[in-house]
Amino acid sequence: MARTSVLAKATTVESSPEIQDALAKAGGVVPGEVEVILRSADGSESVLPQELVRILAASAGELAIGHAVTVLAAETHLTPAEAAELLGLSRPFVARLLDSGDIPSSHLPDSRHRIVRLADVLAFQERRARRREGRRRIVEAAEDAGLPY
Repeated sequence: MARTSVLAKATTVESSPEIQDALAKAGGVVPGEVEVILRSADGSESVLPQELVRILAASAGELAIGHAVTVLAAETHLTPAEAAELLGLSRPFVARLLDSGDIPSSHLPDSRHRIVRLADVLAFQERRARRREGRRRIVEAAEDAGLPY
């Protein structure tokens, strides 16, 4: 049976312009300094754990600047094609990254198909962003110093 895409089944939320101010305010809260209370239709209330408050504040901040937010567990397993979609790269390029070990992967039992942990894909994405920022700073420093490159 074919596997349904993990990314297609994930919960994705997009912001709307009419709630930008409320989202910005919610995104600016400091977890640990606020208490979020969930009130149900019957009037009962419960305090949300700080871990959930952190997720809500981070999500609200992203939504406030117009980004969509997708909720997935870090331990979610992706196919190489899904990892490529998430990274905005081609599937063959991601396959080379998996082959070289730049992104850890494992094979499904008794199969040549691979799976990749979302946490590993996000870690690769962060390393790539840091390298890009480092290269940008080197170029700026060279330009500021008047060095040819």
